[in-house]
Amino acid sequence: MTIKRIEAGPRMSQAVVMNGTVYLAGQVALESPGASVTEQTRTVLARIDRFLAEAGSDKTKLAQATIWLSDMSTFAEMNAVWDAWVAPGCTPARATVEAKLAAPQFTVEIAVIAGL
Repeated sequence: MTIKRIEAGPRMSQAVVMNGTVYLAGQVALESPGASVTEQTRTVLARIDRFLAEAGSDKTKLAQATIWLSDMSTFAEMNAVWDAWVAPGCTPARATVEAKLAAPQFTVEIAVIAGL
C-alpha cells in the first residue's frame, strides 16, 4: 500500500492519499485570520481546492465534509459561500457543528474526504 503525504509536518499532514481516497486535515483561513466568516470560508475552500488538486482530485469527488463554526449564528453566511462553491450534483455527506476553534481569530474550519 502506498501512502502519499502532502505538506507533512511534525504534527500533521495537510492531506493524505491512501487506497484511492484523499483525507484533508481541517483547513482554516491562515491567509485571512480575523476576516468575516464569508471571507474565511472562501479562503478555506480555496485551500481545499488546492490540496485536492495536488492530490489528484477535485470537489466533484467529495464524499464527506465536516464544518466547524465558532458561532452557529454564522451558519447562513457560511452556507452562502459553500452553496456557490460546491459542484451541483456532487454534494458530499456533511455535518456542521459549533465548536471552539484552535485560535480565536478563526471562525470556520472545514475537513473533507474525497475520492481520486
